[in-house]
Parts: sequence; structure tokens; C-alpha cells
Amino acid sequence: MSQVSDSQQKVKFYQTGTFTAGNRLLDEQHRSVQATMDRCNSLDSGHRACQGCGEALGARYAIDAAMRATGNQLIAANATGCLEVFTTPYPETAWSMPWIHSLFGNASAVASGIAAAMKVKGREDVRVIAQGGDGGTTDIGFGCLSGTFDRNDDVLYICYNNQAYMNTGVQRSSATPGAARTATTMPVGENPGNVFGTGKNVPLVAMAHQIPYVATASVHDLHDLEYKVTRAMEVRGARYIEIFVPCPLGWGSKPGDTVKLARLAVESGMYPLIEAEDGEISGVTRIRNRVNVEEYLKLQRRFAHVLKPANANQLEQLQAIADRNIKRFDLCRVEEEQL
Repeated sequence: MSQVSDSQQKVKFYQTGTFTAGNRLLDEQHRSVQATMDRCNSLDSGHRACQGCGEALGARYAIDAAMRATGNQLIAANATGCLEVFTTPYPETAWSMPWIHSLFGNASAVASGIAAAMKVKGREDVRVIAQGGDGGTTDIGFGCLSGTFDRNDDVLYICYNNQAYMNTGVQRSSATPGAARTATTMPVGENPGNVFGTGKNVPLVAMAHQIPYVATASVHDLHDLEYKVTRAMEVRGARYIEIFVPCPLGWGSKPGDTVKLARLAVESGMYPLIEAEDGEISGVTRIRNRVNVEEYLKLQRRFAHVLKPANANQLEQLQAIADRNIKRFDLCRVEEEQL
């Protein structure tokens, strides 16, 4: 068998996302924070997240990227939810950084207070992050979050969006998509699952506040996630990043499909990846290989009823939502607009 020189060696995608030998084939500037010796492991091993938890993956990369961008001068305020519960079962913690938990709905207010205290103390080198799930962000904490945006407090808020209240039994949140099965939107009746036309899009709400920076990210593209967190830490004032984090338990998906589901959500148009500055779109991530929404749905039991012939209208509505997203944010190249 002939030998392949280093200059000819092709680097496989799976070799470049973690701290593995494959990363030695990449220039340092192309390596993710998790693939370098200076990673801080802010969210350390020993937590109690479910197998395949997208939120644990997203939080580890997001916080480590923020720590690197701030020289480890970072404080985090955490809303009640899965991330808080599985990382801090009293009296233990998986966080190796200054971290505080208060109530379900006031993480952004607590973070604003911390940022104000650091300013008074003359420690503006210490940056502040607030984080929570979609329940603590789009519902319970929405008022406090809007206040942080309105005051333009120097806080980065990160929402880990798994589209339901997973920690309390998989109830519907205002981020739950139409037709999705949850414990409070069961797949029964003429229109099974969650009602269409409800909920809210917090990235767009954040843009309406005209804050300095807004972005969406996904755990299937960790380099993009790291870039957006790093970019956010270069900006002063209120910032918002929403990270798409599939939940095997709540979605009825296989733990090994978490990253695949995140990718399919983006490539189907169901979850656009965007950036905005001062209320205006400044960048989008174009879809590389567009897929039908059905490809995304069929890996999740929460949408099993949608794929039945009797509910074909629901599948059509979900496809229409994806199509509108693609058109609105110009996510596809011209030649890819027709599947």
C-alpha cells in the first residue's frame, strides 16, 4: 500500500471538531476552542445531562469561546432549567467559573446587576453572560430580557433553544413549533399537536430593540457558534445569541442524532442562521445542501403524527414556514431554490 504524504492528506470533518490528533493537520486559526490546549473546560465533566444533550454541547462551546475571548474574565448568571439543574445538583457543580443561579425569570436582570456592579468597581474587564432555555427566555424571563435590551446593558444573553420546557416534563413553550407533540399539546383531534400561528421569534424581537448584536447558531456548526460568541464579546452593550439545541428526551429522537437533527433543521430552512447589528441583518449562513422538511421531521417522534396521510396539511404548513424563512433571509443560492 502506498504511503500518503502529509501535504496530500485529506482532513475528515469528524477529525477537526474536538481535541484529537486530526487537528494537528489544521492551522491553529482553523481549530475550534475545544481543539486547543488553552480550552478552559468551564462546563466540566460530571454533570448529569441526558445522553446526546444538545444543550450541554452548546453551553460547553459557547462559554469556553466566551472565556477565551475575555481572557477568562467572565461571570455567568443562569436561569432555572435543564442547564441549571443538570450542572448544579446541590451541593455539587460542574462549573469551573464564577456562576450564579437566582430565579426562573430574572437571569438577565441579575446579569445586568452584576455588570453594573463591575462598572462601579472599575472592573469593566470582567464581562457578564446570562443564559437560559427557551422557557426561561421566551416566556418567564421575557420581561426582564426586554428590559436588559431596552437599557442596552453590557450583557450577552444566550438562549439554548430546545423548543419546550424539558426540565419540567416537556410542556409547550412559546418556542415550540406548530404541530409538535408536547405534554400539553398532545397529538389528538383534527389538528393534533401544537397550534400553528402562536409563539414568538425572540431573535427578531431582539432586533426590534436595535441592540448592537443578535445572532442564531446551531450545535451542528461549532466553528460558526464559536465565531458568533467571540464576535459578541467584542461588542459592548446588550447582545443576544440563540443556539439551536435538540433534546433527545423531549423530541423522541436518538441521542446519536442530535448533531444531525441540528444540521437538518438548518438545511431545511426551519432554523435560519443569521447575524444582525443595530437591528439590521448583517449576515446569513447559506444552506449548503437543501433538504425537505420531512427529512428533519422523520427522526423525531414528536412529529410522527405529521407524517401520516391524514395530517398531510400539517406537513405542508411546516414546509411553507421553511420556504418563507429561506426566501426572507435569502438562505439558498438561485440554482438551489427548487428542490
